[in-house]
Amino acid sequence: MPTAHKGLEGIVAAQTRLSFIDGEKGVLEYVGIDIDALARLSTFEETTYLLWNGRLPTRDELGVFTADLRSRYALPAGVHQRIASLPRGAQPMHVLRTLVSSLALDDPSPNSNDAASARQKSMDVLARMPALIAAFDRSRRGLAAVAPRADLSFAANFLTMLNGAEPTPTMARAFDACMILHADHGLNNSTFAARVVISTLSDVYSALTAALGSLRGPLHGGANEDVMRMLGEIPSVEAAEGYVRQKLEGKAKIAGFGHRVYKAYDPRATYLKTLAKQLATDTGNMGLYEKSQAIEGVMLREKAAKGIYPNVDFYSATTYHCIGLALDLFTPMFAMSRIAGWAGHVIEQLADNRLYRPDAEYTGPHAVAYRPIAER
Repeated sequence: MPTAHKGLEGIVAAQTRLSFIDGEKGVLEYVGIDIDALARLSTFEETTYLLWNGRLPTRDELGVFTADLRSRYALPAGVHQRIASLPRGAQPMHVLRTLVSSLALDDPSPNSNDAASARQKSMDVLARMPALIAAFDRSRRGLAAVAPRADLSFAANFLTMLNGAEPTPTMARAFDACMILHADHGLNNSTFAARVVISTLSDVYSALTAALGSLRGPLHGGANEDVMRMLGEIPSVEAAEGYVRQKLEGKAKIAGFGHRVYKAYDPRATYLKTLAKQLATDTGNMGLYEKSQAIEGVMLREKAAKGIYPNVDFYSATTYHCIGLALDLFTPMFAMSRIAGWAGHVIEQLADNRLYRPDAEYTGPHAVAYRPIAER
């Protein structure tokens, strides 16, 4: 009988060229390029091209790719009516999961899984994610949707549609870097969900919808919301140390610290920390950043927290707050970025597909006699 591995820990279930992680050394690479270099020097559009094509584009190739993406920003006819019909109190991740699934209704050939079709569908979903999120958020606030701007980058276009005004260059750059840092991360739970679904030769929309459902969980993409709630519970910088010590004494987890993979500082958190400080300075939120630093300082000093470092959620919470995002939009931001990685894995899975069908270790009884209902 096979041996069960809870959570599939230690099991290699796929081969990928998209991203490499060394949790012991705190390394994350996209197609061999260090994540910190990409966050500082690249753009989300270029990073997406890298993930989907296995190499960086030339200037002309990036121009064509970017123009194609921008040409798809607008939502299909009828989608705005769908959004308007949704309850204003609905949770954004439930809304996003539903709307992405509904995009299949506007595709004349939703089940096509050849390489070219998969790329086209992936491009459509990625390009429309900003409009889906921004239109719903404005609808629930009683505001009219803002038309997409094909002259703006992916990041700047989203923030413009969300807020009705162009972001500052610092905000646009910070958001672009957040998109890069969240774009892919090995065979994480949501990526695995996408690969499992597409391995049945279902369709791209189903695979991405499954990934969205996985990401919503508080043990996955929902963790950055918990970080912001924690920061809100701490009244001052001075109170941070007592708060953390009390939590650690009670054996409670500190939101934004620790990772299933990383045993060192999460490489995605390194540049986010720099961005968070810059944004906090620009937007008058230094108190929030200083609380974050105080929490990190206590965690580094406490024996109970030795070897537990900030993860990507810890400083992304401060970054998103400074940009002006509502708390329940934090996880949709993660999803909007991760579409690039999910789609890349879907394309990769289809290129050399084998149906996922793991075994299970049965732990129940055997040879149990059936008792008629009158005897029970």
